[in-house]
Amino acid sequence: MGLVSPVGGKLDVAWENVCSGNSQIGEITNFDASTYPTRIAGTVRDFNADDYLAPKDQRKNDPFIHYGIAVSTEALRDAGLAVTEENGHRIGVAMGAGIGGIRFIEDNVEKLQKGGVRKVSPFYIPGSIINMTSGQVSILQHLTGPNLSIVTACATSTHCIGIAGRTIAYGDADVMLAGGSEYATTPSAMAGFCAARAMTTRNDDPTRASRPFDVDRDGFVLSNGGGCVVLEELEHAKARGARIYAELIGFGMSGDAYHITSPPEDGEGARKCMTAAIRDAGIDPGDVDYLNAHGTSTPAGDIGETVGIRRTFGDAADRLMVSSTKSSTGHMLGAAGVVEAIFCIQSLVHQAVPPTVNLDNQDPACDLDYVPNTARDARVRIAMSNSFGFGGTNGSLVFRAFE
Repeated sequence: MGLVSPVGGKLDVAWENVCSGNSQIGEITNFDASTYPTRIAGTVRDFNADDYLAPKDQRKNDPFIHYGIAVSTEALRDAGLAVTEENGHRIGVAMGAGIGGIRFIEDNVEKLQKGGVRKVSPFYIPGSIINMTSGQVSILQHLTGPNLSIVTACATSTHCIGIAGRTIAYGDADVMLAGGSEYATTPSAMAGFCAARAMTTRNDDPTRASRPFDVDRDGFVLSNGGGCVVLEELEHAKARGARIYAELIGFGMSGDAYHITSPPEDGEGARKCMTAAIRDAGIDPGDVDYLNAHGTSTPAGDIGETVGIRRTFGDAADRLMVSSTKSSTGHMLGAAGVVEAIFCIQSLVHQAVPPTVNLDNQDPACDLDYVPNTARDARVRIAMSNSFGFGGTNGSLVFRAFE
């Protein structure tokens, strides 16, 4: 596994920070946001692209691609997997983004407006399109297996992981690098989300602005980040003596068919998605110990997901531990799913559940055990991760502790 995030760029640091609720959300500094209704975001503070790309190559790509290259490099290192001429054709990549190279687009549009067509970078298109993360990783790591990118808004990297797992199960690869990355704290992206009134305006208290399931929540906090997991066919992993964190045992998808941005009040799309993942895993709802919720801190979204969870788990919902780590990280859009999947896997490894911080006054309509404010030591054998995106696209993953 590998990640970059507002709570840290190393697995142990990010896990410690998310368990302690050490949010790094703060004022936007990469552009002048003083006139914006929302002036805070979750930015990556400890990332150095020089560790992964030469400066001349950095200039050819949007930062979301820099993040994607970095997290895939770290994930391969963590997996102890050497790519050779003999195995490269059996290793693939499935990485995406929700928005993609919007900063690179903004920069080149400005060059066009100020200096004309000759000022536009020849790398404008390949440096901003979403599938180029998978393309660059494939080229840099010499991976000639399946090379694809899924774009489903905030469900992107969850879908990438699920489809990558099925690619291995179908026999098209032995190993897949899967995940996503995002760099969306840009002037036009922030302006668009502000215009949609989707984000919090709690600018005077940044670290407490993301508050899923709290009665005073008023929108999400936009964040940057990225993550990658190395999925490997079980016998292949055993044969090379790989360290195995967990097993991916279930994946489900659904569509709300309801609204471009809002979930249905009855949580039906979420229910169908979670039910499909549980069925794919071959388990009962009551077997799930922990659920990392999509939990964005929006008024409608948190209620819809809660209703969907209750309908999925029935009586077992009251025993289920649920938390939203977005309360610490903010919402990384297309990268959120993979980072939260990593936190689910860490919960299996460490036998602990990260908290939902800033949950001071729980919304009566959100009536589950959200592990408020303090991490919890607990038996966690099976964990689920939810991701829901604009357009009514949903994805759920189920992981089991490896023994």
